[in-house]
Amino acid sequence: MSKPLKVAIIGAGGIARTHVPGWQASPYTELVAAADPNPEALSEFGRRFGVERLYPDAGEIFADPSIDIVDICTPNRLHAPLVLAALEAGKHVLCEKPLAPTPEEIRSMIAARDRAGKLLMTAQHFRFKASSQAMKREIEAGALGDIYHARAWMLRRNGLIATPTFIRRELSGGGPGIDIGVHILDLTLWLMGNPRPVSVSGVSRTALATHDGAWAVWQDTPIPKDFDVEDFAAAFVRFENGASLILEVSWLLHHDTENEDMQLWLYGTEGGCHWPKCEIYQTNYATRQLYNRSLRLTKDSMEPHAAECVAFAKAVYEGLPSPVPAEQSLQVITILDGIYRSQKEGREILLDSLAPIVPIEVMRAAA
Repeated sequence: MSKPLKVAIIGAGGIARTHVPGWQASPYTELVAAADPNPEALSEFGRRFGVERLYPDAGEIFADPSIDIVDICTPNRLHAPLVLAALEAGKHVLCEKPLAPTPEEIRSMIAARDRAGKLLMTAQHFRFKASSQAMKREIEAGALGDIYHARAWMLRRNGLIATPTFIRRELSGGGPGIDIGVHILDLTLWLMGNPRPVSVSGVSRTALATHDGAWAVWQDTPIPKDFDVEDFAAAFVRFENGASLILEVSWLLHHDTENEDMQLWLYGTEGGCHWPKCEIYQTNYATRQLYNRSLRLTKDSMEPHAAECVAFAKAVYEGLPSPVPAEQSLQVITILDGIYRSQKEGREILLDSLAPIVPIEVMRAAA
């Protein structure tokens, strides 16, 4: 094997630390640098993972010709400018979810990716769980037939991180829709085969976060008064192939769960299924029998955040397609953006998920 690919991480906070084991486990990569404007976080990251090249300015990473891959683990609103800068500097890019809070930003990333001829991937780690991979194989083998309806939710009873990067729209781009909705929606669309969404009717509201005494149980702290995103969102989505989807997400909900309830159901012409139980439900019409079967699952061979990094490194090294194409992330964000628009306008929104990708130079000129 030729020399390993050099990796640099931008953003030395909590999520970056789940990526490091993947870069360290891959035979194709070597983690050599990190950047973060917070000197304490950057220094601690360097000590913990043995990274010596530490920069307060991400520009130094882009200017380093030895860096092959940039892993972006920053607040949501910083994703787009950093991804664009990395691609324009000739780097392959793995970016934490959401790839960007708006469809327009993702279109600009796709255009930059194509100009650079590099790989771009969104870190959607639930795709890399053993249960998700097993269900995907069953669906591709025809166990469900044509999928025509889905139900999906990711609901927390009282679970959020009450820091500005999550609860301030200027940094996050949204609340649980952008934060956790992106997880369950991406997984559902991927299992459905990523049909093209054509319309969404949605609601998003702040129902409990501003309640007197509301608190973030994960930190055991009061929810700040500058909370300005939704705490609940729901939608009905139609697809070009006639399929439909009901989606519900929340950080705060009077729901029967102690922590988090993440489920999806798919219904097809030959069967249905549930994830994460990984059960398949089918009918024998000749014998008038209903039967269920459970998939025999192996344990995750690697924590999914690490596994996604290993998969991306392999794709870069071997010249394979991106494991999570940006076009699929564009579908996800087009739907989530449609929910916010639907709430604002009080009507069903027709989606332009296949609108032409606008070059970033044109967007800048228009701005």
